Amino acid sequence: MSDDLANLLLALGIFSAGFIAIGPNILAIIGTSMERGRRQGTALALGVGAGTGLWATLTVTGLTALVSAYAQVLFVIKIIGAGYLLFLAYKAFRSAMTPDEKAATRAAQGGNLFWRGVVIQITNPKAALQWIAIVGIGLGAGAPTWAAISLVVIATALSLLVHSAYAVTFSTAPVIQFYRRARRWIDGALGVLFTGAAIKLATSRT
Repeated sequence: MSDDLANLLLALGIFSAGFIAIGPNILAIIGTSMERGRRQGTALALGVGAGTGLWATLTVTGLTALVSAYAQVLFVIKIIGAGYLLFLAYKAFRSAMTPDEKAATRAAQGGNLFWRGVVIQITNPKAALQWIAIVGIGLGAGAPTWAAISLVVIATALSLLVHSAYAVTFSTAPVIQFYRRARRWIDGALGVLFTGAAIKLATSRT
């Protein structure tokens, strides 16, 4: 096995391990899939996957070197991301206080969840830092073009697949029935988690 292939597989392994840690993107997919159904949850998941592909492309082409070099750029992205997490927390808390019949009507109206998923992922500075680390591992000095392309394509495909799997899993009939019985508690818990994530992101030093 060549060094380039070994480095690529190691980088993809580190990237895949990140799916185990449930962050704001996966929380949003879970909550949307349970409340609005598989189609809406999958749309959000595909948006998150597209955001992953965008981060991967930007990093591999070297644009996120600007973010790592200038702290004020990262600070702005971090504040935007924290603000959006607080918005998600507000939506979750409002849903928790909304009667079931009104919640169903509001959820059916929806919005463009694909682009919402892109925003969730692209405003997460942790994703930029993660990708800087992944590219540093997977693409050493003089790495061939095929390795860079493979890293972007495979990572994007994995993100689309795994996030969509979350949407499918949490939109099944048993899970939906459970959600309908415990919707307010679940939405309240999601609101707390989103708030905690926003505070952690806004106060982090990276």
